Amino acid sequence: MTFTPVKTPLIAKKLFPNYIWDVSTNKKIIYLTFDDGPTPEITDWTLEVLNQYNAKATFFCIGNNVKNHPEIFQNIIRQGHAVGNHTHNHLKGWQNLVEVYLDNIKKAEETIHHEISNSSIPNYEVPVVNLFRPPYGQITLSQGKKLMELGYHIVMWDVLSYDWNKDLKLENSFKNLISKITKGSIVVFHDSIKASKNLQYLLPKVLDHFSEKGYVFKPLTI
Repeated sequence: MTFTPVKTPLIAKKLFPNYIWDVSTNKKIIYLTFDDGPTPEITDWTLEVLNQYNAKATFFCIGNNVKNHPEIFQNIIRQGHAVGNHTHNHLKGWQNLVEVYLDNIKKAEETIHHEISNSSIPNYEVPVVNLFRPPYGQITLSQGKKLMELGYHIVMWDVLSYDWNKDLKLENSFKNLISKITKGSIVVFHDSIKASKNLQYLLPKVLDHFSEKGYVFKPLTI
């Protein structure tokens, strides 16, 4: 089965109004996000392409990947991108108890903060890590409630690229993306090995298309 990029239905946003699906704005701003890194095979390439367009983004990092690739993680924050928590081991919320899920998120949080403290960036540029995106979009009501009580903002998405799908028809995917991304859209890509081929096709084309239309790309700061 071949998936195409999907814009989140309005009903989902109304059912879960405390989650962040997009950003209300009349300005030409798009919020690109990247899940599952940092990954040596693709994250540095992603950073280079973003830099070519003076684009900033938000990277939802897996704690274990941050631990294994601290130099790439530090490249992300040194270049002015925002970072968020994506659990330590890419856990599925629906398959884990609240305590197990929160402990894994806490472990990722500690790893992320450890690497930020080891970075050479000035204190006034240190990112605030209060963003969380559940892997696979799976999170229970109890998990979400506990996380928000801890001060996290749960970030979902407005447009999903399906860049991890090996059967994705790239030109159709690109056309769908540009038809569904609007002002304030939060768009999901993945800086993962699985998504790398599709990402390398889609990301430059999306950046080029919307840059020509006067859009800018900013990190999430909530």
